[in-house]
Parts: sequence; C-alpha cells; structure tokens
Amino acid sequence: MTALLELDEVEAGYGPFRAIFGVSLEIQPGEAVAMLGANGAGKTTIARVCSGLIRPTAGSFRYSGREASQLGAYRLAKAGVAHAPEGRSVFATLTVEENLALSFRQEMGRDFRAGIDQACEMFPRLGERRRQLAGTLSGGEQRMLALARALVIKPRLLVADELSLGLAPVTVEEVYRTLARIKEEGTAILVIEQHVHHALALADQAVVLRHGEVSHRGTSTEVGALSEQLLPSGNGGGGAPATPGDELDAADGPLGPSEAVSDAPAATTGSAGSPPADAAEPPLRRRRPLIADRRAQPGTELA
Repeated sequence: MTALLELDEVEAGYGPFRAIFGVSLEIQPGEAVAMLGANGAGKTTIARVCSGLIRPTAGSFRYSGREASQLGAYRLAKAGVAHAPEGRSVFATLTVEENLALSFRQEMGRDFRAGIDQACEMFPRLGERRRQLAGTLSGGEQRMLALARALVIKPRLLVADELSLGLAPVTVEEVYRTLARIKEEGTAILVIEQHVHHALALADQAVVLRHGEVSHRGTSTEVGALSEQLLPSGNGGGGAPATPGDELDAADGPLGPSEAVSDAPAATTGSAGSPPADAAEPPLRRRRPLIADRRAQPGTELA
C-alpha cells in the first residue's frame, strides 16, 4: 500500500538554524500516528513541513506517492491536508458563525450553511455560541472552533499540533472523542503532543523525537510501555493537563527550555540551612541621602 504521507531523511529549519535532522516518517491512509517529545524537539517544525508551511532543506517529502517538497501550503490543502496549528487560530473580531463561514464558503459554495450546522453538531458548545465573538470564547472553545474549521471539510490527512495545550481536562476529552470519530471515518491523523496519554490511546503508531531526531518508533502500545524511559519527566504517559500559560511556549527550535544548559555554579548551604562560610556577603543597600544633603532643584531655591 502506498503511504499517504512519507518523510525520508528530511531536514528543515529557520534561516541558518536547523530544527530537524534526518527525520523519516510514514502515515498510511486512515492511520493515526502520535509524535511525542519535549519542547524544542522539532515537533512543530515537522507539522509545518507536512502542511507545506516550511520546505525541507534536504531529504524527500512525498504525499500520496508524489514528491511534495516544493508544493505550497495552498496546494497541499487542496489535495486534502488540513493543519490545526498550535495556539488559537481564530478571527477574534468575527463571530463563531462568521469564522466557520469563511472556511466553508470556498469549499462548499452555497451549501456552506450545512457545514456550519455540521460543525455545531460536532461541537455542541459552538452551536450555543454561534453569534458570539470568537475572541470572547474560552481557550478550549477557540480550539474547538479552529478544529471544526478543519474537520468539516473531511480532510484526507489532519495535522493536529498540541491540541491539549492549556485546555481543561474535560475539553481535552471532548476534542479527542472527535478525533477518534473522524479517524473511524477514514481520515489519517498526525497528532503532536507533549502530554501523551490521549495521543497514545488514539494512535496506531508513535514516534519519539529528541533534539530534532527520531529516537524511537513503534506501536502506541510499545511506546506507552517505555514512555518513562523515552520521554522527559512530566511528559510520560500520565497525561497531566497543561498548566495555564503553556500556550505562550515558543515554537519548536533546535533547543527547548528542558535542554538549556546553565554555566552558573549550583548554590550550596551550610548546616541547618545557613549559608556557607565562604559565601559572599550581600551588597550593602545604598543609603538614601538626608534632606540636608540634597541640592535644591532649579526653581525651588529658598528666598
């Protein structure tokens, strides 16, 4: 069977900086693949390569058996690739219904209202808020809106980047139920996650990235059993919800916060928590001058 998407020794980056190194990956039609790793591992860069937002600098990228390395994002979108990027990709000053209409008019023509109704059926909370400005929705509702815009058109491949980022657990459950439903309908999925519990439950295969390279690949069951060894602390299969503010994380690059190295020596303490004897004394605070020491400012001289 011809793979729907295939990366072969792909390298890519931003300007002179490379973010991924020799990455190989296959996704079969109707298959879900989980891509796991810490911040800075290169996950978002691979998502952007797969949707045509970044062109590889080396290696081969094939979609549906054809070379796609030089295709633009709009051509891959027309060929059935949908990208739900990290963050809240909505038009904040438009209503929920207007956001959906913008996405569906070109693909569905005069039937776009049927697409809006389908999106509201897929995510009932959007139906309750269809006249509300998208910018006033909660973070989870904005993610639902971004996902609905991608799913109603029934893509052949969905690239879903960090769907659980900053969301409440109940919202994450709802999003992943929707992903499972579209997978059953035949859509292939590349799901990119830090918190792996839901991703492994959905996926058939899993790939672990480390420092821009594939460190392990296997079935979701195999990777789940080894998650404590393969993934950094905090990303193992516990599936803990993201903490508020996670959505501010930077896009993947060569190194992430968990990989940063500090040159500063570690502080030590003496007995009972007291500072060591050779610790430098804290600098003295600068004493504020007395009133008598202050010079009169121009225009304030005493008569």
